[in-house]
Amino acid sequence: MIPAVAGQLSGVQISDVVFAVVGLGALLAGVLPRVLERRPLSMPIAFLALGMLVFALPIGLPDADPLAHPKVTEHLTEVGVIVALMGAGLKIDRPFSRRGWMSTGRLLVIAMPVTIAAMALLGWWWAGLVPATALLLGASLAPTDPVLASDVQVGEPTDEEDSEDEVRFALTSEAGLNDGLAFPFVYAAIAMAGTAGWGWVGEWAWKDLLYRLVVGVVAGLLSGKLLGWLFFRARRASLRLAKHSEGFLALAATFLAYGVAELAQGYGFLAVFVAARAIRAAERSHDYHQVLHDFAEQTERLLTVLLLLLFGGAVVGGLLAPLTWPAALAGLVLIFVIRPVSGFLSLRGAPGCTSEHWVIAAFGIRGIGSFYYLSYALTHAEFPGADLVWAMIAFVVLVSVVLHGVAATPVMRRMDRANRRTGLGRPVAEAV
Repeated sequence: MIPAVAGQLSGVQISDVVFAVVGLGALLAGVLPRVLERRPLSMPIAFLALGMLVFALPIGLPDADPLAHPKVTEHLTEVGVIVALMGAGLKIDRPFSRRGWMSTGRLLVIAMPVTIAAMALLGWWWAGLVPATALLLGASLAPTDPVLASDVQVGEPTDEEDSEDEVRFALTSEAGLNDGLAFPFVYAAIAMAGTAGWGWVGEWAWKDLLYRLVVGVVAGLLSGKLLGWLFFRARRASLRLAKHSEGFLALAATFLAYGVAELAQGYGFLAVFVAARAIRAAERSHDYHQVLHDFAEQTERLLTVLLLLLFGGAVVGGLLAPLTWPAALAGLVLIFVIRPVSGFLSLRGAPGCTSEHWVIAAFGIRGIGSFYYLSYALTHAEFPGADLVWAMIAFVVLVSVVLHGVAATPVMRRMDRANRRTGLGRPVAEAV
């Protein structure tokens, strides 16, 4: 989503307007989280509305059109997602264990593939998309979003390893991992669009499903362990970077893990989250994690403001125009039926009570990651009906931002009160 080079104003005048809008957005990014903290209104809603308002005004801003600029859209959303993944990985306090991460595993192994299959089926049978485009729709909408879901995620890093309630932990860890694990299905859609028949399945299975996943995990572990040693355990004090408390190194860790994995043809999204967890494990209780997390969070917030302003501009510029009633209905079915039901059923037997399982299942927020996957695929293959898929995904994200943004604060507050009364919010290690 990037403004096209158009309009009647001169370049200087347009740039002045852009500077003013971005400056206003950055200022509000610092103010709104405190103002909206206990209100049933989220920061993404505010910036989405601001983007729609600003781009609707006759002030010389060009149209925001992701279809016209897929490569720029891809890279903007790519950076937004990887910075959010680093922040998510750093703020999770719970060490990895089979029981502790059971909810995450079930959401990834059961709920996500079911969501992909169900949305692909709806896209083909109900919305009229060809199979490859329908699979791309399902794969793009499968991952929950680490960028727009801060209201239902865990807080800042703490010294307590099992301090998080099951709802916030499950939603944060799911968002951290499924952005990488949905990628094989995007590659399957790309292969299906470019190859007749099923000859692509073998190469896809070993390369896109197996090799890239393994490389992503290994690259993330190696990068994270190396950086953890450099931050906390380097023999020379001058190289022990945690002593200097420089937050911008969160970006260095993000880009290094991502770049190494991508150069080795692995999944960079997965590598970034794994690297963040490895850095955290290197010296779990060090104050430097707070510094890294704060810088990543501030950078993520600024990128989110930019992306939401442009998304709002794209909406008022006609991004939803190709949307049909069957396509809109399919999007609503994802939000109100497919994700809640598949998420809830996948969590049977996992830690937490029934009400917590319903909250986890209901708050599968869709967002920037879906835009990235779609723009990435469109730069690598031709997909008939791409404008309709953009409209469907934009519609789902729009509804998700508003619905989940309004519901998050009261639902999470009510859940916290119930947990305090019943003790259900106690750490998993104590509950088992």
